Amino acid sequence: MAVVAPASPADPQKIVAGTAELLRLGFSVLPWAARESEGYFAGSAAERRKEFLGALADPGADALIALRGGYGSNYLLGSRDAETLPAAKALVGYSDLTTLQTFLWQRLGWVSFYGPMLAAGFDAGAGKPGGYDEASFLRATGERSSGWTLDLQGECLEAGEAQGRLLGGCLTLLEATIGTPWQFNGSGAILVLEDRAMKPYQVDRVLMHLVQAGVLAGIQGIVLGDFPECAPPVAGSPTVRDVCRRILGGQGLPVVYGAPVGHTARAMLTLPLGVEARLVAEGGGTLEILEPAVV
Repeated sequence: MAVVAPASPADPQKIVAGTAELLRLGFSVLPWAARESEGYFAGSAAERRKEFLGALADPGADALIALRGGYGSNYLLGSRDAETLPAAKALVGYSDLTTLQTFLWQRLGWVSFYGPMLAAGFDAGAGKPGGYDEASFLRATGERSSGWTLDLQGECLEAGEAQGRLLGGCLTLLEATIGTPWQFNGSGAILVLEDRAMKPYQVDRVLMHLVQAGVLAGIQGIVLGDFPECAPPVAGSPTVRDVCRRILGGQGLPVVYGAPVGHTARAMLTLPLGVEARLVAEGGGTLEILEPAVV
């Protein structure tokens, strides 16, 4: 497994802890060459791009795992890259990695994994607050059969069942694809949306932008994160849950809110993006993964 830093730099101690956790799970981790950061970037755009493309081309790396999110993955993208990238490899990450995951899906149909990163999940450990869910990570990245089920640990906002490709990621990063050649297309999808540190009216604005831009047309069902650090600025005003229910509910689509995906204070679930799945919005909600993400 190759470590890449397409976005922001990370605490060296967290890198060490995350690497140790991956080794505990039985993964081989290629040495990561630390470099000088540039402000909120983990190196220059040229350095980060070279590292990412090099890891994709490295025959010794079956998968890529991000150091952390932050900001900067959009600097690595280019429309001509889709014509020159080698065979598909697994990319693991969340937050700013949504940019790369969306690009790779929209242009190449690559499956990726929305889950813990080296210094943002693995460093805190399995089952720990701010850490990751070990069982879902191992199943998502290692299960070669279909039909396994994931407990979403949320709550049902709109009951029902739906089937479609599991797609999505960080809310604001999906919005940022609008107007690009790799603009997110949610038609036919079970859509995952999550984020952090947004006021409810900001979540409202982004959701309405997605609706009005037609990005959410044709979606089959919705899985929402638990939106930490998003409390209303005024007591008694609408919450993010209220906003999501008003905009996304009442459309005949199953909606589950509060799953520990992406930004969450709980142990983070790993979701295989790009595979066929069935959402059951009942109780805490479940996802049945209908095809393997790896071969």
